[in-house]
Amino acid sequence: MSGHSKWATTHRQKAVVDAKRGAVFTKIGNMIAIAARGGTDPATNSSLALAIEKAKAANMPNANIQRAIDRVNDKNAAALEEAVYEGYGPGGVGIIIEVATDNKNRTYPEVRTALTKNGGTMADAGSVMFQFTRKGVIRVAATGEDALLQILDAGAEDAVEEDNGITVYTNMKELAKVRTALVEDGLVVEDAELQYVPNVTVPVDDEEKARKLAKVLDALESLDDVTNVATNAA
Repeated sequence: MSGHSKWATTHRQKAVVDAKRGAVFTKIGNMIAIAARGGTDPATNSSLALAIEKAKAANMPNANIQRAIDRVNDKNAAALEEAVYEGYGPGGVGIIIEVATDNKNRTYPEVRTALTKNGGTMADAGSVMFQFTRKGVIRVAATGEDALLQILDAGAEDAVEEDNGITVYTNMKELAKVRTALVEDGLVVEDAELQYVPNVTVPVDDEEKARKLAKVLDALESLDDVTNVATNAA
């Protein structure tokens, strides 16, 4: 896939590993609460099922998961809103920032500050988004031609083998279906979620620019309200 960015994937995985557990639980809890709006039964709400799976992979306690689900019916809980902001990092790299917040008046300035203090800039709506496509992204712990063929037979649009597994791309509406098919075929699914995938990547082959970009992304990912960060860096 032309838009695949191994650099961005590696950075993202490192950020998740390095993040403080409490901050991770806050982010995932917000994802669960928003997904639960479509129904509180994961058996009939694939978005909720995927969010719960992510929570369990992060060792989030069942009590925390249930509290996040129950938030949808809690009239005293602050209402969460989803928002997407766009920006540029060093070297003209496009950045998409997804947030879940109960106060946009707090979150937007925090995102803007994280960008501008670290060499990035906010962008007008739509000026970065057109460089990305919303897709399902699944990470499978497998390698080899047989696994790639098995994945494509399960309905994936594309699959890219990396050093430690295979990244699978699906139509955004087919994410849950393909993930289920892969599991039923005996493959180990490490992660499955919707992401903004770059259509074309921007090379970051300068060490200083790469360092500055990593600093911007770290600052964004450290914000409690930020749920996902995507970049077209390669």
